[in-house]
Amino acid sequence: MNTQKIYFFSNLRFLRNRRKLTQEQVSVALGMHRIKYTNLENGKTKSPNMDELLKLSRFYRLSIDTLLQIDLSKIGELKLRELENGDDVYIKGGNIRVLAITVDPRNNENVEYVTIKGRAGYAAGGFADTEFLAELPKYSNPNLPKFGTYRTFPIEGDSMLPFPVNVDITGRFIADWTQIKPNTLAIVVIKGQDIVFKEIQVLEDGLLECSSFNKVYKPFTVPFEEISEIWEYHSYATTVIPEMPADLQIVLSRLEKIEEKIDHNNH
Repeated sequence: MNTQKIYFFSNLRFLRNRRKLTQEQVSVALGMHRIKYTNLENGKTKSPNMDELLKLSRFYRLSIDTLLQIDLSKIGELKLRELENGDDVYIKGGNIRVLAITVDPRNNENVEYVTIKGRAGYAAGGFADTEFLAELPKYSNPNLPKFGTYRTFPIEGDSMLPFPVNVDITGRFIADWTQIKPNTLAIVVIKGQDIVFKEIQVLEDGLLECSSFNKVYKPFTVPFEEISEIWEYHSYATTVIPEMPADLQIVLSRLEKIEEKIDHNNH
């Protein structure tokens, strides 16, 4: 399995030296203890927290993705200046996305529930706000896989029938959008707009196509730069009582069982 190389620590040293600053000057500018910053630059702090990443991103005017996975010493001064001037937007979908999470007292990740009232705030930027996330309801589901981060979103409307019109969808966070397979069911968080549950596939030119099961609703595309998060469908919960199957369905089901029994006896 390929492991993504991280250039974060060497980038910090490179950027500081490029500006001809000392570790003391940078730590003061960041409001950080010098020893803590030195440990960051030397790679002794393997997992910087969200606040530290955001401070460094703002100080060097570079995205967190760039600080993490681009070897800045190799891209040249002209490109660096372009990035610092606002051209640092990666829209190919392969960049690392840093996800804000909350944990329980045992340091296990919570499953946050984004309420109906909280959907607008989540799409508007709450997805990256640890204080916002701290206010969301949380729960533990022992049936979820141990690996991965999961979150639950309430979805309304009939665009994904036969899913019920009011349903809670639990999804697994997707960090690398280039790995999304065609016709994947997913929750898509569109920046400042909405949270939708759709069948998705990655198109060329950094676009994501979103389609509904209900063909009354036409497919639409969203540029990667307008998307903050994608969560692959895992399961759903609803208070809707399932309808009884039609008589024909019952007959067909019984016929299938008879055929299975015949096949079993023949073998």
